[in-house]
Amino acid sequence: MTTPANGPDPGAAARKQARAAQPAQAAQTAGGYPRPTREELAAAAHRTIPDVIAPGLAVLFVGINPGLWSAATGWHFARPGNRFWPALHRGGFTPRLLHPGEQDELPAHGLGITNMVERASARADELTPAELVEGAAILTGKVERHRPRWVAVVGVTAYRIGFARPKATFGPQPEPLAGARLWVLPNPSGLNAHFTPETLGAAFGELRTAVAAG
Repeated sequence: MTTPANGPDPGAAARKQARAAQPAQAAQTAGGYPRPTREELAAAAHRTIPDVIAPGLAVLFVGINPGLWSAATGWHFARPGNRFWPALHRGGFTPRLLHPGEQDELPAHGLGITNMVERASARADELTPAELVEGAAILTGKVERHRPRWVAVVGVTAYRIGFARPKATFGPQPEPLAGARLWVLPNPSGLNAHFTPETLGAAFGELRTAVAAG
């Protein structure tokens, strides 16, 4: 049975729905990596993600806590707009810009990532001071076990609260952490308007220079 030329086309609605779905499907796999859905992000609150860590790293970077994008994907600093990965490259730590999904390549460059607080949240300011203090103690034990040469805390406010250093500033810190030299970097979140991609990369570059100098 054929459809009259001017009559309703039974497949038109299905084709229209398929065309409408194409951009969304493309977004889900942008850059070859899946992107979490809104529902997956909502379900990611309070999850934890594994550290990227190994014994004897040159630098262990310490985030504040995983965001929802990170918790949904399992990748550190995963949210679009977070400038950690570009700053890492601009600062000279990686030979190319890595996607968060390539985080397992970091130990080959002598680098690792952990967090002050393990649980994920939509914003870092949802954490309590008590959580940061507890996280600092847990981090100290982690550094004792894995013995990185440097520990770089990515966020001065979290460092000040967690380690009871209210006057701490960016850069090298006077006291070591469990035998590792300690550095504080700016928060690479896109919400941090105090630093541009260029100045953030320069801050990472200062750490890279110190690491190379021994």
